[in-house]
Amino acid sequence: MKQTPICVIFISLALLFHSTNSAVEEGVKASLIKFLAKLNGTNAQPDPSFGWNNATDPCQGGWKGVICDTQTNSSVRRIYLNQSSLSGVFDAASLCNVPPLASSLVHIKLDQNNIGGQLPAEIVNCKNLNRLLIRHNQFSGNLPDSLAMLNNLKRLDISYNSFSGSMPNMSRISGLSTFLAQYNKLTGEIPNFDLTNFEMFNVSFNDFTGAIPVKTGRFDQSSFMGNPGLCGPLLNRVCSLSSDDNIASHKDGVSKDDILMYSGYGLVGFVFLGLIIYKVGKRNKKNEKGDSINQVSSVDDGMEKPGEVSADYKIAASRSAENSATVSTSLIVLTSPVVNGFSFEDLLRAPAELIERGKHGSLYRVICENGLILAVKRIKGWAISSNEFKQRMQKIYQVTHPNVLSPLAFYCSKQEKLLVYEYQQYGSLHKFLHGTQTGQAFEWISRLNVAARIAEALAFMHQELRGDGIAHGNLKSSNVLFNKNMEPCISEYGLMVVDNNQDSSSSSSFSSPNAFKEDVYGFGVILLELLTGKLVQTNGIDLTTWVHSVVREEWTVEVFDKILISEGASEERMVNLLQVAIKCVHRSPENRPAMNQVAVMINTIKEEEDKSVTFEG
Repeated sequence: MKQTPICVIFISLALLFHSTNSAVEEGVKASLIKFLAKLNGTNAQPDPSFGWNNATDPCQGGWKGVICDTQTNSSVRRIYLNQSSLSGVFDAASLCNVPPLASSLVHIKLDQNNIGGQLPAEIVNCKNLNRLLIRHNQFSGNLPDSLAMLNNLKRLDISYNSFSGSMPNMSRISGLSTFLAQYNKLTGEIPNFDLTNFEMFNVSFNDFTGAIPVKTGRFDQSSFMGNPGLCGPLLNRVCSLSSDDNIASHKDGVSKDDILMYSGYGLVGFVFLGLIIYKVGKRNKKNEKGDSINQVSSVDDGMEKPGEVSADYKIAASRSAENSATVSTSLIVLTSPVVNGFSFEDLLRAPAELIERGKHGSLYRVICENGLILAVKRIKGWAISSNEFKQRMQKIYQVTHPNVLSPLAFYCSKQEKLLVYEYQQYGSLHKFLHGTQTGQAFEWISRLNVAARIAEALAFMHQELRGDGIAHGNLKSSNVLFNKNMEPCISEYGLMVVDNNQDSSSSSSFSSPNAFKEDVYGFGVILLELLTGKLVQTNGIDLTTWVHSVVREEWTVEVFDKILISEGASEERMVNLLQVAIKCVHRSPENRPAMNQVAVMINTIKEEEDKSVTFEG
């Protein structure tokens, strides 16, 4: 019997393995091409510009958005097709029902397209998937229950879509650290996530009902707002008995000890509430007997702390005899009917929460008897006469802009100056960027929109009030609030002398020729906060100084917030906005642009971004 040469055996085995590998590669290639064709909205061959074709290799042929294993360069690990003008459907079966892809895929990113339809249940077969990012699309329908079976999932972003129905129990995924679902139409209860170790979380602006998760970690009400049916201490909405029962019946469960603990808190709360009611009644009776307003102690007695609710709250006490006889009529209402018929005495009687105590005054959240919620700013240390203050407020009120928060009323005496605003429950830009949200609600497009809106509003105010010499005087991210439509509004315009510590070149007088350039500086700092996600001061290091040092070393990309980088924001447009910010914070006021110039520059960047999104998505 003739023996087969060993070299022939090796060659045959090599051909066999080559044939097997080629078959696998061809199967993966065909599946990827089918996937892209469905994303394109057609079953034909994908757009040639993507480079996805049968003649080339996915890992070596320059396929757009395909990233392979860096060691073997033979398995597809990531698919990044964000901002790729896709308008079809997500055919998860093409990816996740093919074993080589199902086991190798770890990232799928399809942000900012126009992809519609449902998220298929077959996504569960991509068992190693740890990032699924599909925000800013047109997805609709229910989320598949199988989504909760992706045990390796760490980051899920489905925000800005039209998903509806109840959520699968995503809380069962132990490693999940980012869940963003804002601006959808999701209903039912929020799974009882333990948010203690989450990096980002947002379910705002849906139709969720019931109690919010028991363990919310560092996330505040801004992660849950826009859901009228939600309740819980964080939202200042008391849950009904059925909602309380729901807390205990979540699948993750709450221990008996927890239930007893929260019940104890509730009992203490009821006792405390009873004491408050008793004291308020006692105080009102005392006032009815003729106690003079001069006997009320000042709110700045050093005893209150931010967040504290005082039943004995008095916004101000006029110690001037010349004002004591007219105190009840000295609240000047600028607009109606919101506070029409409201008097200074009403403010004195209303309980309030101290929100903020600053160098120039204190801010209170005041709850009136009729349920109206107001924000009252009490100003101290401002050497301006009552008449000048009155004229100033009336001039500011006459200049209206949708992105400037107008005062509803004001009160002035020799001792006290108060401004009354409609309370903005969604808080400030500072809170969203640096608070418990850590910027998660603000992707690049939203931040750019905020910059454009505020620039236009400030430019308008400067133009209208330049002749009167009234600049803002204290522009900062905590003075940019979000209204009920989540649009940014400048608050406290024209109230304060600028803090010289913020800008070494600043003058302390509103009549200074540099007053409006000081506002430009403040706006530039806000731009830097939007771009970097960093505080104005961090461990004694000034933000503007840090940015200049990084840019000087030509490490510009290191300036930008990692959240913006991870979402694939346009580096070119971020750099352009950074250049605007640097011009605004120029050390010399004379070299800073006027706000109308700043607004034009930012709107140009925004137009470029809008064209890009329209073209790509």
